[in-house]
Amino acid sequence: MQEQEILQKVKEVVAERLGVEIERITPQARYQEDLNADSLDVVDLVMAFEDAFQVKIPDSEAGRIKAVQETVDYLKEALEGKA
Repeated sequence: MQEQEILQKVKEVVAERLGVEIERITPQARYQEDLNADSLDVVDLVMAFEDAFQVKIPDSEAGRIKAVQETVDYLKEALEGKA
């Protein structure tokens, strides 16, 4: 899966879960600071990413994922490891 495909899918998940317009979701957007997610929203997002991409995101990694691009980078690496 290419980085652009991952980014698009991440944006769709974030838009659906947070009720944010997809145009507001940029690679630099931070979930809590820019997209108004609270800590429970972030947990929900992590679970949604796991479902959407069929990967497991350990709690230790989930705590470090604070922005859209960090999510894309993590998922790209995780998906490459599965191939």
